[in-house]
Amino acid sequence: QVQLVESGGGLVQAGGSLRLSCVASGAIFSINAMGWYRQAPGKQRELVANVTSGSSTHYADSVKGRITFTRDNAKITVWLQMSNLKPEDSAVYYCAAQRGGMDYWGKGTLVTVSS
Repeated sequence: QVQLVESGGGLVQAGGSLRLSCVASGAIFSINAMGWYRQAPGKQRELVANVTSGSSTHYADSVKGRITFTRDNAKITVWLQMSNLKPEDSAVYYCAAQRGGMDYWGKGTLVTVSS
């Protein structure tokens, strides 16, 4: 089992920045992928950024150049640095991990960007 806890969401004005954090615990030694997803009201959950073991980071086209995904080498904490935020970035942001064919999700952290 892998437990994921996100933090760092909040209310920010358009053009502002936020840094989301996700702390992983439990069976983290075999995690082979981690990522951030988001879900806005009335919309499907979508990928923001992810990275798999030995691979480069992948970003959704809508956030390229504005969002940076980083992690520590022990895969215990990952971050999502977001800048130049837009109202359309408003959503619940979820941290996700994949291990042994299973997907694990955090409970999410709300990001609201005011215009």
